[in-house]
Amino acid sequence: MKIALVGNQNSGKSSLFNLLCGAKQKIGNWPGVTIEEKKGVIKNTSHDLIDLPGIYSLNTFTKEEEITSNYLKNTKLDLIINVVDVTTFERSMYLTTQLKELKIPMILVLNMCDLLEKENLLINCDLLENILGVKVLKVSSKTKIGLSNLLKEIEKKEFINREIKIVDSTDLETKIIQRYNFIENLSKKVLKRQNNSVENKLDKILLNKYFGLPIFFLIMALIYFLSTGPVGSTISSYMELIINKFDFLIRNLLISFHASNWIISLTCEGIIAGVGAVVSFLPQLFILFLCINFLENSGYMNRITMLLDRFFHWLGLSGKSLIPFIVGSGCSVPAMMATRTIENEKEREKTLALTSFIPCSAKLPLVVLVSSFFFKKYRSLIAISLYFLAILVIIFLALFLKKKKKNVSYFISELPRYQIPSLSVILKDTLSKCIDFVKRAGSVILFSSIIIWCLSHLSPAFEFENDIKNSLLAHIGKTISFVFVPILKVNSWEASISALQGIIAKEQVVASMEILSEGQENIFLSSAFNFFTPLTAYSFCVFNLFSSPCINAIATLKQELKSRKKAIKIVFLQTIFAYILAVFISNIGGLFL
Repeated sequence: MKIALVGNQNSGKSSLFNLLCGAKQKIGNWPGVTIEEKKGVIKNTSHDLIDLPGIYSLNTFTKEEEITSNYLKNTKLDLIINVVDVTTFERSMYLTTQLKELKIPMILVLNMCDLLEKENLLINCDLLENILGVKVLKVSSKTKIGLSNLLKEIEKKEFINREIKIVDSTDLETKIIQRYNFIENLSKKVLKRQNNSVENKLDKILLNKYFGLPIFFLIMALIYFLSTGPVGSTISSYMELIINKFDFLIRNLLISFHASNWIISLTCEGIIAGVGAVVSFLPQLFILFLCINFLENSGYMNRITMLLDRFFHWLGLSGKSLIPFIVGSGCSVPAMMATRTIENEKEREKTLALTSFIPCSAKLPLVVLVSSFFFKKYRSLIAISLYFLAILVIIFLALFLKKKKKNVSYFISELPRYQIPSLSVILKDTLSKCIDFVKRAGSVILFSSIIIWCLSHLSPAFEFENDIKNSLLAHIGKTISFVFVPILKVNSWEASISALQGIIAKEQVVASMEILSEGQENIFLSSAFNFFTPLTAYSFCVFNLFSSPCINAIATLKQELKSRKKAIKIVFLQTIFAYILAVFISNIGGLFL
């Protein structure tokens, strides 16, 4: 059988898909678009299951809705499994009534039934089944309640599919009114609900028009304090010890095998030093990812998006722009892809241009490196200041790019309930992001570190060179080093080369500095980088945070804009802006320090 999984966003549909299919799933893109397509085979069966993009209606406004609507109308299906978040029953029924009119056999799955008692909800499934003419099952994708009943129902291959009359008009407005009237009467008959006083009280505090934003900024500051402060840095120091011991073991092993000096140098000073310099920050990234995942799964982040919607309109953006900005703290690539939910094309392009100004996780190693060495007592405050500087930059540029326009998109979304996220879910997602980071360190950073080592040990005549100052890399760096003099106050080819490496991958800035420090215990104590002062180090950090994103992000930007010219223009202007800002901080700051 061919079965489609359909439901609203945040209904638990994808979690149910993972439970039903396990590892037997494939992820690709829908034909002609870059929105994710998930297909699978239900465990212990031969039934194909398609997880369609989450939608609220078959009336198409976004790409996701268009894909789902077209698929349901043009594909021959044996069964629809309509997943409904039982805690948002009335809103979910709009899509359910539309699906019912497609006359395709359907099973209505009331998901999150484990929360019925907690939400003070009572639902009459037998009456609901009788009114809608479809099989109704209570399921919880979190606790796996009712999963076996769903599998048994699928295997019956004979489904209740009684036709019912929901609307009887051809006029669109009248049909909408009739549909809502039907849903209202249905809810009165089958659902008993009491207001959740605890949730209302939380909303009055967290969504308060005066205190909501300060609380949000305080929470984000706490997250960065945990990741970059004493907790994160202490764990990272242990990671550094492990890497150093590994380096010691490999070095001794190579010596015991009588390996040549250049092999030892390439392995230890090139590969291990370059990759290890980035991987040592993994614990801090883990804490950052874990905290943000917790907020996203708790129901809080969606509320903040709604709270900021009016403010974003003032900036000429959509409330949906917050989602890419938050995702961007992890990686700019999925953040840019997240802009697809913004219907207004101008707002979407503007959000794309601003998204890479959010310091992604790849930039965290440089932030921690600078703040930990030059601002030991205030390292968390300095790290947080860089992230809040990013917010100010985005606000400034958004206002600068703002144009008067009549058409403004609005962010309409059901507020999810507050909940304590499943530890296994957020740990799995956090580990997945950390593994992606390690893979990047093991591919792009590894390759780049080898190239940097080779260039630093080859002369312009391509002969082996022991003195790094006479190397091919030094000659390349000296050619461009004048550009960074207004920021660094000195002519440093090493810092220039390291900054240039950020185009390949932002992590490579630290990896390159580690290689060029030639085995010194601390980068800023080496002869190559001991010229840095707190102010120039901060300015250097600002340039690398706000300049051109990495190659992968640039490629994604081109893909999302569907224009190479626009992508190049954005990257060029972004780098110029970062340069001007870094020069401004370095020179104006020098007047006061």
